[in-house]
Amino acid sequence: MRRLNDVQSLVEEYCDAISNFENKLGLVFLQMRDDFKYKNFDRLKDFVENFPKAIPLAVELRNTEWFNNRDISDEVYALFEKNKITNVLVDTAARRDLLHMRLTIPKAFIRYVGANHPKSDRERLDDWVERLKVWIELGIRDIYFFVHQNVEMESPLLSAYFIEKLNKELSLSLQMPELPAQENRLLF
Repeated sequence: MRRLNDVQSLVEEYCDAISNFENKLGLVFLQMRDDFKYKNFDRLKDFVENFPKAIPLAVELRNTEWFNNRDISDEVYALFEKNKITNVLVDTAARRDLLHMRLTIPKAFIRYVGANHPKSDRERLDDWVERLKVWIELGIRDIYFFVHQNVEMESPLLSAYFIEKLNKELSLSLQMPELPAQENRLLF
């Protein structure tokens, strides 16, 4: 709600608390509101430059203005690269205008939003398995993949599908999520 205004003390308090996770701490995920636009670049720059360097950060910018103008996107990517910030890749069926593949560091964070459509959701995840295969071959080792949907009860089912494919295609042994009871399943 503060739109990155006067947040330094809150950030410090938050980072002090989560630092207790120590080696179990993954990426901190900051998702900006859709109306947070390039006119707020100075706030973003100040936030990123002052964010504690010991805490890994991923930032999701949701307004298309950040990606549809090459000068703007180059500026934000340079800011993230300089400060070792992960640029969140967003794959949302209803928001194809936000889908881009620019990694700013050799760490990937994908926020995948299913459409609660069994066929297209699975096809999109199959495409991600292929892309992740390529990225792993290129040396990317830290990949965070966040799956959710409008009907969240289905998210574990979609995640299970994705994990099963990853385990098979990439010879992994990722743990499956706990699935909802059969009577609670809506689509799959």
